Amino acid sequence: MKKLLTFVIIVTSTISCKVTSEVKTTGSIERLDPSLDALVSPDAKIEILAEGYEWSEGPVWVESQNMLLFSDVPKNTIYKWTEKEGAQVYLTPSGYTGSEPSQRKEPGSNGLTLDPSGRLVLCQHGDRRVARMDASLDAPKPIFVTLADNFEGKKLSSPNDVVFKKNGEIFFTDPPYGLPTQGDNDPAKETPFNGVYRVTTGGEVKLLVDSLTRPNGIAFTPDEKTFIVANSDPEKATWYAFDLEGDSVVNQRIFFDATPASKAGEQGLPDGFRIDKEGNMFATGPGGMWIFNREGKVIGKIKLPQPTSNCAFSADEKTLYITSDMYLLRIKLRK
Repeated sequence: MKKLLTFVIIVTSTISCKVTSEVKTTGSIERLDPSLDALVSPDAKIEILAEGYEWSEGPVWVESQNMLLFSDVPKNTIYKWTEKEGAQVYLTPSGYTGSEPSQRKEPGSNGLTLDPSGRLVLCQHGDRRVARMDASLDAPKPIFVTLADNFEGKKLSSPNDVVFKKNGEIFFTDPPYGLPTQGDNDPAKETPFNGVYRVTTGGEVKLLVDSLTRPNGIAFTPDEKTFIVANSDPEKATWYAFDLEGDSVVNQRIFFDATPASKAGEQGLPDGFRIDKEGNMFATGPGGMWIFNREGKVIGKIKLPQPTSNCAFSADEKTLYITSDMYLLRIKLRK
C-alpha cells in the first residue's frame, strides 16, 4: 500500500475570506498511473484560496471578468473570487427569492454555468427552477428569468446541476436535496422520480432519465454524443453514461461504480465534475477528486480530508478550481 503524505493547515478566517500572501495547502495527490504526469505535475499543490463557507458548490470560471463564481448553498449566496481581491459576496439571494423565511436547509443556488451568450444560469434550490440572471455579470442583481420550473405541470424538486450543449439546449438534474426534508417522501415533492431533463431551444422541458436515485452532476463528452451523470447515493455511488441519438437516450450503462469506496468510509459521493477537451474527467467522489482518462480508467486521485462537491476549469484548462465543504481550492494542472 502506498503511503500518502497529507498536508493540512488549519487557519482562522472570517466569511470575507481574504487571501493572504501565504500559500495554504491541503490534501495530496495519489498517482495510480504514469499517464497522470501529463495532467498533474508531481509537485502540484492543492491551494486553499478561501474558506469559511457552510457548503461551497457549483463553481464556474468567467473568463470575460477573470473571476470564479461559486455558491454557498445554505447561505443563499454566490461568491466571486479573483486573484487580486480574493473572495467577496457577488449575489444574494441566489436561490430562494421569496419574502417568507425558507424552511429549506439548502435554499440557495447550486450548479452555475454560462449560456452560449455568456449570461449566468443558476440551479435554484429554493425557487425550484433553472433560471438566468437578468443582469450583466459586472453588475449582478437578483433578478431572474425562469428557464425551467416544471415538467408536465408538476413542479421540479430542486435543480442541482446544469450544462448547455453547443446548440443552446439545456440539460439538468433534479434530485430532492433542496426540499425541506431533502427526501423522496417530502410533501412538497410533486414528481414521483428524480429526473434528468432537457430543455429545447424552444423552451420545452423533456424528461430524459427517471431511473436514477440521486442524479447530481452532469457533463458531456467533447463530441456531445454522450452525457454522464453522477449518482450521489451511498448505496449506488456511481457515474452513469448515456448516448444521444437525436432526441432519444440510448445505451445507458455504468461508467464507474465507486460504491465500494463509499461503503469503506471515504467521505463524499459522486457529485459535480468536469470533462476537459481531451476527454479526461475530473470528478468529485469518495475521498476527494477522481481523475479518469478518456477510456474511463482511474489514473489518479486528489485526496481531500473533507467531502468535495464540484469543480471548474479555467478557460485554458490549466487550472482546476474545487469547492470542498468549507473551502475553495485550486490546483494548477500540467498541460
